[in-house]
Amino acid sequence: MRLPAICRRIIATDTGVLVLSALALVALHTATNGKYGFHRDELATIDDARFLSWGYVVYPPITPSLARVSMTLFGASMIGLRLFAALAVGIAMVVTGLMAREIGGRRPAQLVAAWAAVIAGPVVSFGYLFQYVSFDYLWWVLAAWVTMRLLKSGNQRWWLALGAVVGFGMMTKFTMVFLVAGIVCGIVLDRPRSLLSKWLWCGAAFALLIFLPNLIWQLRHNFITLDFLRFIHARDVRLGRADGFLPAQFWAVTNPVTVPIWIAGFYFLFIKPEGKRFRMIGWMYLIPLVILLIARGRPYYVAPAYPMLLAVGAVWGERWLETLSLATAGTIRRMARRSMVVSGLATSVLVLPLAPPGSRWWKIADATTQNLNEEFGWREMTDAVIRARDSLLADDAPVGVLAGDAGEAAAINLYGRGHGLPEVISGSNSHWLRGYGNRQPETVVAAGFLRADLETVFSSCELVGHFTIPYGIENNAIGDHTDIFVCRRPREPWDVFWRRFHSFG
Repeated sequence: MRLPAICRRIIATDTGVLVLSALALVALHTATNGKYGFHRDELATIDDARFLSWGYVVYPPITPSLARVSMTLFGASMIGLRLFAALAVGIAMVVTGLMAREIGGRRPAQLVAAWAAVIAGPVVSFGYLFQYVSFDYLWWVLAAWVTMRLLKSGNQRWWLALGAVVGFGMMTKFTMVFLVAGIVCGIVLDRPRSLLSKWLWCGAAFALLIFLPNLIWQLRHNFITLDFLRFIHARDVRLGRADGFLPAQFWAVTNPVTVPIWIAGFYFLFIKPEGKRFRMIGWMYLIPLVILLIARGRPYYVAPAYPMLLAVGAVWGERWLETLSLATAGTIRRMARRSMVVSGLATSVLVLPLAPPGSRWWKIADATTQNLNEEFGWREMTDAVIRARDSLLADDAPVGVLAGDAGEAAAINLYGRGHGLPEVISGSNSHWLRGYGNRQPETVVAAGFLRADLETVFSSCELVGHFTIPYGIENNAIGDHTDIFVCRRPREPWDVFWRRFHSFG
């Protein structure tokens, strides 16, 4: 009899309903995210997690540290690893509802804001795959909530909390800089004099203190992450991934049925007189949007900024409905609820790993997300490498394994455990920083390369194997690099050609 009573008490509170909603979301992800395999980015993060550091080429240290915790608790479990991403999105869902409460929204507005925030395609992906964008999303939402608390209460000690969130955000993904630009512009343009004090500077110092270990790491490594980001940005622009930035905000970055809600939030903050108190929230959306538009960033980079607009818009919409007749307001509420349910289900069908691999449904989902294909082929590649290694003679020792990029190296390290493979060598990302080890192999089993590229480094390269990805799937990260080679006698000493062997991806 206790459980029903506990449930009644939980449901009686707005926070309890938000938490139950978030738990349902986490349960959905946990029930569905173990179907295929590790994504290329997840594999690379798991591999980096074996070498804890204050920095990595691709990202600051928080995401690999969480992967290390997951591997310690759950081993090489997809469900265990992805639980952290699902929890991040679930917490952000609760915080979005709390933002609506901060500006006077009742339970319906809180739930509308919370659910509107999590049915957008990128956010569904954030909760499904373990990537740094999942935790970056959480920090942006927390920063918006803390800013609302600061603006509403006038308690300047909230600057310390905001500084902590910004600091941890910078230790997760450097796009936090764009949100900071929005905060700074909000301060400059709105001049909230009552909030300008020593606490603002203390908060900024606190953020810098948290971020300092990674900043020192970047200094020691000649800001290698900036080189990586320049490469990735140039690649994305070349491939057209930054095209259609503004239209994508309406149909891809946010769920189309939620567009009226976040537009209402934008309207309230910048047009309605009563929105001026929270206008800094508007700048925290608008400034990153403009910067990324000019800089040609990828459309989904702005996704973490929408929950705060959805929270504001849900509250303004609730107040607007109160001005209508009961019948009209009821009709609009029913239409809104039904459209959110239908669109949320449709998004889940396209983003979550639900479709049978290789089916027409799967192909449509993969074309939509461009993520699913990168969860296939890693075991087959590793098995081919093991067969190639086993075919070598004793005269070939010492033997190394050379991989084309960080994902391939990580996959072979993970799935090759227990088969006597050496630590995989790669010139990609942080693997290049870790070097080629103390043993300088004269013979390598190479995966993830074209023969012509290997022959510029080694005197001879022999095709010894090939692997095929099941279901006719082509993994975008592997591409046509499905041959396995045995290469012998480097043309130059390892320490010489290694300087030129560095690559990003």
